Amino acid sequence: MSLGLLILEIVDVKTYIVGVRRRNWVFCKLVTDDGVEGWGECPAPWLREHTHAQAIQEYGKRFVIGQDPFNIEAIWESLYKTQGSYRSGDNRSHSHHFQHPGVFHGQVVGAIEMACWDIVGKALNQPIYRFLGGVKNERLRAYSYISNLAEWRAGDSPEKAGQAAAKVVEQGFTLFKFDPIPGGSAYNPSVRYPREISLKELRYTDSVLKSMRDAVGDECDIAMGTHGQLNTHSAIRYAKILEKYDCLWFEEPVPMENVDEMARVAQHTSVPIAQGERCSTKWDFRILLEKHAVQILQIMVGQNGILEAKKIAGMAEAYNAQIAPWMACGPVNAAANIQLDVTSPNFLAQEGIGTMTGIYAELLEEPIRIEKGYIIPSTKPGLGIGRVKEELLDQYPYQP
Repeated sequence: MSLGLLILEIVDVKTYIVGVRRRNWVFCKLVTDDGVEGWGECPAPWLREHTHAQAIQEYGKRFVIGQDPFNIEAIWESLYKTQGSYRSGDNRSHSHHFQHPGVFHGQVVGAIEMACWDIVGKALNQPIYRFLGGVKNERLRAYSYISNLAEWRAGDSPEKAGQAAAKVVEQGFTLFKFDPIPGGSAYNPSVRYPREISLKELRYTDSVLKSMRDAVGDECDIAMGTHGQLNTHSAIRYAKILEKYDCLWFEEPVPMENVDEMARVAQHTSVPIAQGERCSTKWDFRILLEKHAVQILQIMVGQNGILEAKKIAGMAEAYNAQIAPWMACGPVNAAANIQLDVTSPNFLAQEGIGTMTGIYAELLEEPIRIEKGYIIPSTKPGLGIGRVKEELLDQYPYQP
């Protein structure tokens, strides 16, 4: 079968800010000269939503419009380096100061990149994962924070924690995550981080984990997330409690700025260390792996792009590390994560928001399916979500 070379041109970039609960999602849409549309999403734009939307427009006009969406490596490099306009050969469009993207710049790159992939898949009538190695995992183990699946919050009684864990298992999930330190969340502006953990908090965590483990037995894994709020010696003490209950991972035990200290925590515990949602590039992950600071990479696909995330997963595989991609945002980014998960031999689990119902399903032509704790990957082309229902977006205005 002979096929001619398909060449498309991106002719328009659109952005949308969608208000959801206490947060806002930022979507982008690329349109080609043939009318093929591709969708992307900034995974964590909170408090900077309008700035992200503006950046997508500016990057789009300078580096994306006029490009062939199949040239993903060239577009990614142009966005990453903010260097040159490949369509015109104009080297004046250059700023080497931005060649080390952070979590802001990277989200803009990732949103545009996944939209290009969505176009490629739709143009060839294939899901993206078929271009990344095909199907390795026919269904994907899903998990969420326990508060998205049952009624429990940090500070609630240990007895209630056990009841909530049992409800998670009843829904078919074999893994959930939680942060049990009441009032100690890294989102608390009145607390300086990293911080010392109190003996009271240690005892509370112990009692909550005991209640949960007694309730679920060996039917469900438990993961712990503390949002990088502890200092090193507190994290090591905390990990000793997690070991008693065979926790699957200890997420962000200390702030990621000092990888050596995270590696020190890893050396002092048998609980695997998970990290990655604040890593901007494959070079950040390289340092984590080389210093043996993590065993589970929580790649933010929308921060790096689908192809970059695939490269990072390959790096992890060489270190016998697994991936459990981060996803606490909207459904477009979730669909991009799924493309990576399906193809990755070292896939462990995929984060989600509960069962991805409600607005997560309402806005998509083809909603994400979670059945009995597992994601069923779509066989539809591109990201597998069809289109975002733009006619509904005005119903969810920006929330300051």
